[in-house]
Amino acid sequence: MTLARINELTEAVNGRAVSVGDPTAGFERIETDSRKVRRGDVFWALKGPQHDGHDYIPDACARGAALCVGEKGRVPKGVAAVTVSDTLQALWDFAAWHRSRLDVLLIGVTGSVGKTTTRNMLHATLAARFRGVQSPANYNNHYGVPLSLLTIRPDHEFAVIEVGASQIGEIARLADLAQPEIGVLTAIGPAHLDEFGTIERIGDAKSELLQALPEAGFAVINGDDERVRGLADRAACRVLQTGVRVNNDVVARGIEINGDSLRFQVDRSKFTVHAPGRHFLTSALLAVAVAREIGMHDSEIAAGLKKFRPVTGRCQVLTLGPWTVIDDTYNANPVSMRAACELLRDWHAANQRVLIAGDMLSLGEQADAFHAGLGTEAARCGVTRLVAMGAQAARVAGSAKDAGMDAGCLGACRDMDTLTLLLDCWLEPGDVILVKGSRGMHMEHVIEQMKLLAAARKHETRSRKAA
Repeated sequence: MTLARINELTEAVNGRAVSVGDPTAGFERIETDSRKVRRGDVFWALKGPQHDGHDYIPDACARGAALCVGEKGRVPKGVAAVTVSDTLQALWDFAAWHRSRLDVLLIGVTGSVGKTTTRNMLHATLAARFRGVQSPANYNNHYGVPLSLLTIRPDHEFAVIEVGASQIGEIARLADLAQPEIGVLTAIGPAHLDEFGTIERIGDAKSELLQALPEAGFAVINGDDERVRGLADRAACRVLQTGVRVNNDVVARGIEINGDSLRFQVDRSKFTVHAPGRHFLTSALLAVAVAREIGMHDSEIAAGLKKFRPVTGRCQVLTLGPWTVIDDTYNANPVSMRAACELLRDWHAANQRVLIAGDMLSLGEQADAFHAGLGTEAARCGVTRLVAMGAQAARVAGSAKDAGMDAGCLGACRDMDTLTLLLDCWLEPGDVILVKGSRGMHMEHVIEQMKLLAAARKHETRSRKAA
């Protein structure tokens, strides 16, 4: 890092925002996790709920950090540093200054479900013609959004920024920072009810993105979601609606689901998405609408959509030994759990359709009812075997039994060991297994156990052949 760049950073985070050095150059990489620091990075010491970055400044320096940003009096002597009164506020100030220098089409994405998938699909689609960037991982909160903005380079033509919320007013503040010209709203559903209390308040929070858009911008929303449609008039700009309803602006027809592929048609153009499940259609249509509106041809859009692939934990299809496993472990709420059940229902050429469901968290007083509804939904969708894990496991299994599932095909487990033993007894070659639960349930450990089971089955098969 040059002296000019250090001066530039110092002045920006301290509110003077005077550009020094090459204004077209990209910023050095900023890292908040000392374990990920590479030589030449800026280490930004943030205080989070679990850790305080100031404790890891020595580690960041040992890994090659060129500069640290820390609070006054908390940076060890001898460390090259910019000191500020509050590192989080400094990060916001720096991100706002950086954003003000950029001429980039910024697209904000929010919703109760599907934010990350929609963000990824938008990026894949628009990248067929333009240079752009998207939020890293799930950087969608008051730490992640400013860090996402700082990944945008002057040569980028678009940026897709994911925006989340845990309280009223949070999206408004994040949108004021990011200054989106386009807003995308995926769905409104019962997620984070512990924080918001009601679905209506969730809708109020998500609508803050629409309200933040300039009149010259536009919004694209899921017109098949009644709650989302009800928010359209809160935007001062033009609003496009997408879905299968005939009165939407972008309408899908000829929908085909075949294993890990989704095909559909809009007007006379055909599109393919290499992802399992009908619920990916929502994200695909939102991407088509945005891309068309900014001047892309349908052939370019189709080429971009074909490059999309689900990321780990979000309906990623794996082959583990004799089984097809759908890793949907990243998170869960009632809307996404229903989509998971429907995905299994629509899966062709399966032996058994097995759902491994962890608890859905943060549902407040309605948690019992939503988990009972999950069992009913699994039975309705023809799930062959249901394994529920967590505090709500018995309720999920009981409601599935009441809805007609055979008791011998239901399992309620409190721990991973019991679940693993049950799977070892139940699973057969050709089964398709979907694993899903809230982030706090750590359902990715189930995927690891299934990898071990698959390896053990393979070893047993070889041993029998050798004998």
